[in-house]
Amino acid sequence: MHPPSPSDPTRPAAPSGASPCAPERAELKTRREVHETLLAGAAVTLLASPAGLALAASDADLEKDAARALGTLYRQNPTAAVIGKQAKAILVFPKIVKAGLVFGGSYGEGVLMQAGQVTAHFNSVSASWGWQAGAQTYSYALFLMTDGALKHMEQAKGWELGVGPTVVVVNEGVARNLSTQTLKDDVYAFFSDQQGLMAGVSIEGTKVTRLKH
Repeated sequence: MHPPSPSDPTRPAAPSGASPCAPERAELKTRREVHETLLAGAAVTLLASPAGLALAASDADLEKDAARALGTLYRQNPTAAVIGKQAKAILVFPKIVKAGLVFGGSYGEGVLMQAGQVTAHFNSVSASWGWQAGAQTYSYALFLMTDGALKHMEQAKGWELGVGPTVVVVNEGVARNLSTQTLKDDVYAFFSDQQGLMAGVSIEGTKVTRLKH
């Protein structure tokens, strides 16, 4: 008796939860490589632009700007101040520049604060396709609430937000329902100081990477 052919309806089905086949793995790898290329292109393009050149600052200036941005966020959003007291660490990007014309990207540099002290510098890069035109600047802060989230960020060679620790973007609606008793997620993100003509900001497609000094 010959073994059943691959198209034979009597052939046992692959068990659910089986690992992706070779073509699927290759497709996933290709998508990730394309995304990495877009991120690199976005960073280079923005850094070469006048807006990107304006981002260049000394470490001391960056740390002052980050402290100022965090203080402004606390004054404007009391919920952020409450969360900040509970956070294991806070990653603050005082100025992100975003620009696009069909292809879009954003870039900025920030600092990691633990117990009120700067412990590392990071950059934030994103890239996207689709109809978009204009430019804007904004700042954002990531409040890392768990040791696991902090460890993941420190060990990752570039952390793509949304992969790994859960990240909740805090808008007005979410803020109304947050308190020290309801803080259950790994990371909370706050945006502020948005200026420009583009649509609302998002962390989708954003990657943060530790800078080497």
